[in-house]
Amino acid sequence: MKALILNSGKGTRMGHFTSQHPKCMTEIQGKETILSRQLRLLSQAGITKAVITTGPFAEALMDYCDSLELPLEYIFVNNDRYMDTNYIYSICLARDHLRDDDILLLHGDLVFEETVLDQVLEAETSVMTVSSTAALPEKDFKAVIAGGRITRVGVEFFNDAVMAQPMYRFRREDWAAWLEEIEAFCDRGETGCYAENAFNRISGRCPLFPLDVRDALCNEIDTPEDLAVISHKLRELANRTVYMCFSTDVVHSGHIAIINRAKKLGKLIVGVLSDEAVCSYKRFPLIPYEERKTLFANISGVYQVVRQDTLSYRENLEKYRADYVVHGDDWQEGFQKPLRDEVVEILASYGGRLVEYPYAREEKYRALEERMRFQLSLPDIRRSRLKKAIAMKGLITAIEAHSGITGLIAEKTIVYRDGKGSQFDAMWISSLCDSTAKGKPDIELVDMTSRFRTIDDIMEVTTKPIIFDGDTGGLTEHFVYTVKTLERMGVSMVIIEDKTGLKKNSLFGTEVAQTQDTIESFCAKLRAGKKAQKTRDFMIVARIESLILEAGMEDALTRAFAYVEAGADGIMIHSRRKDPAEIFEFVARFREKDPTTPLVVVPTSFHSVTEEEFRERGVNVVIYANQLTRSGFPAMQTVAKTILENHRAKEADAMCMPIKEIITLIPAED
Repeated sequence: MKALILNSGKGTRMGHFTSQHPKCMTEIQGKETILSRQLRLLSQAGITKAVITTGPFAEALMDYCDSLELPLEYIFVNNDRYMDTNYIYSICLARDHLRDDDILLLHGDLVFEETVLDQVLEAETSVMTVSSTAALPEKDFKAVIAGGRITRVGVEFFNDAVMAQPMYRFRREDWAAWLEEIEAFCDRGETGCYAENAFNRISGRCPLFPLDVRDALCNEIDTPEDLAVISHKLRELANRTVYMCFSTDVVHSGHIAIINRAKKLGKLIVGVLSDEAVCSYKRFPLIPYEERKTLFANISGVYQVVRQDTLSYRENLEKYRADYVVHGDDWQEGFQKPLRDEVVEILASYGGRLVEYPYAREEKYRALEERMRFQLSLPDIRRSRLKKAIAMKGLITAIEAHSGITGLIAEKTIVYRDGKGSQFDAMWISSLCDSTAKGKPDIELVDMTSRFRTIDDIMEVTTKPIIFDGDTGGLTEHFVYTVKTLERMGVSMVIIEDKTGLKKNSLFGTEVAQTQDTIESFCAKLRAGKKAQKTRDFMIVARIESLILEAGMEDALTRAFAYVEAGADGIMIHSRRKDPAEIFEFVARFREKDPTTPLVVVPTSFHSVTEEEFRERGVNVVIYANQLTRSGFPAMQTVAKTILENHRAKEADAMCMPIKEIITLIPAED
């Protein structure tokens, strides 16, 4: 594509501004002139050739262009009859340089925003810039629109017209038609009119469409008053702010492309989502907030980087009152739509505007995200995430998984509500559920080798941290090796209970004989486990059975503080009562002396308590320990009975998820 810039006029209405040089060399902001701004923006847009018509002060104009040292090839065409001809004649003189190419045509006194130029260059059809919001001028161009096309352009048209500015983008075949008519006019000696007169003759076979720039800057400077107005608008542009929000920790070419577009609208403020906000609705960030903030701060054109603590933009928009918010068009539907609606409402309250660009959906970006998910599945990275998540969020949740498919359910289940996402932070590998899945009693009958195989099955297809139910931990000598193996596999936490002998499920309480370990013995086991681990990421949590075994609150608290002293990274307090009062009492009294050690609860019996209530009281980990198992088996049993009762599968089909939906959970290897 070539640019054609018409600079052959004298610009007499500018008075003293054009006494020593052509109008296009008038300074509009600092040392920047109309022409230097045009050429700079053209060069940045990728245009390499500019045909410039000249009239008076031709030598000065050519020298000036060379002095700008822009990567542009200039072709100057002088109209020595500038006093008695119009630019239709200048175009005709330059015709040999304008054939067989797309053309960007603009007048040399036109000042426009960079975003306007982008829209013109991106147009798939031949277009002319118009403004549907501007008042119709008396003496300047107007475009008559019929059937969605521009049919006539001139100063004399008012009916069915909008304000128009002389900035065109012509496809080569459309331009060829107009250029041919321009030559015909000049051959007949009609050189004193506008080139648009020739267009009006052939508009039926030269499809030209309006490109509505509305209130964006795209105006000619004809008088000193115009110069003052546009200089003021440019100062406003320089102070205009744009807001974007990013959660990504891997900046790819799609992000850079939208950043480059956004910064053309004004000073770009990038809101970087906090780690907590990212974790709430998508994968754990590989790069922490401070590093992501630095990453964006070092991108060219980013004016400021700020923290955004929630998915909602409200707090930052009310603080910075950005003139524009830029976002991809992917949030026009789906879970993010309430966020978009809120942004539109806030912007409307102070006159801001939302700008949406097509979302980058290229396969290469999906592949990049998959590689990032693979990184999250690596043992060292997976292991470290649980402790970080607790530190970031204050409270995390885990749900049991006992197979690859239940692991995928735990991994991929996300609920969106009011523009927010909720998902589980981790998976609980339960001894009870692992045993049940194998049809065996929960008495530590399933050996560790088999249980490690379950972990492997889940780890192969998921990325989230794993909390392992270690039962009693077994003999201290055995527990040491369990710790080493779990840590090496990438497990984040093991929880062991302070009981001895043949393990019985805690929900039986005192209904079966269960023996609680001595404080001294269990502390020794904890110390041995901590000594065996190699990293700071792995966590050993002590599960206290005092309330289950009705040993009393004081015993539970005494044990808790002793276990922390012995090196436990957290305390799990358990109860089989439906009333959470004793759990709340334990948490409150523990927190009086120890405000930092993580507390874990398993609300199987006291299931009416919400996560927010636990958070407010000082709990850090909530484990939903057996719900997938308990829901899955009744459903399967019902289906089996239905088939037996009807001697066919039709009646059971409504109770079954389609195989296709199940398969979508399972990751496919590329």
